[in-house]
Amino acid sequence: MEFSQEQEPDINKPIVIAAMQDMGNVGNIVINFINNSLHSKKFRTAKSQFPTYVIDNGGYIDVPEENWEYRFTDGLIIFGGGAGQPNNNQELNVLCQDVIEVSKKYDSKFIYTLGGFHTPRPLNKNPRTYVTTTSKDLTKQMVDMGINTTPQKSMITGFNGLILGFAKQNNIQGIGMYGELNEPKVPQYRAAISIIKTLEKLTYRKLGDTTSLEINAQEIEKNFEN
Repeated sequence: MEFSQEQEPDINKPIVIAAMQDMGNVGNIVINFINNSLHSKKFRTAKSQFPTYVIDNGGYIDVPEENWEYRFTDGLIIFGGGAGQPNNNQELNVLCQDVIEVSKKYDSKFIYTLGGFHTPRPLNKNPRTYVTTTSKDLTKQMVDMGINTTPQKSMITGFNGLILGFAKQNNIQGIGMYGELNEPKVPQYRAAISIIKTLEKLTYRKLGDTTSLEINAQEIEKNFEN
């Protein structure tokens, strides 16, 4: 994993929101939405040294660049998006540790991550967001706020789970938010909207108008109905 620092953001004690592509593309959708809505600026890039695939253009190939951006805006650092996750555990661990080091550098005390929560429950266009946290005390606060916590014991794999473990080991509070979805292979805009609304409630800040995400959700639902 290679890292390049492009500028030093003028920011202190930000909230960190960090997520990568996962089932339903939920992580990508939310990260891209926040960056576009809040006009964040790139300040650091992480780049994988080992591609996991090549693109055949019909007779010749291109080697894709796997990279992920650190961006900032007022009171926030946003990390992630991208077209995938690191292709091995070593790169994944290095990337998680870098997010932690960047969080410490700018004196962040809180990390949010997010992703999809696969469920067989019929959602009726109204998915819930479940949260899990880095401490029992923090989970109690979530319950007191009327926020749903994850309903059973499970393993959370990939960046969108592992980053919480790194945060806990480094005494940084963290919350993972996971939106319900039925179809992991289809972009899940309603799960993303549910997460954004929960994130707004927890951070006491408006992240943007989700009308465009609602339109995207309706388009996908039309395709399933046809």
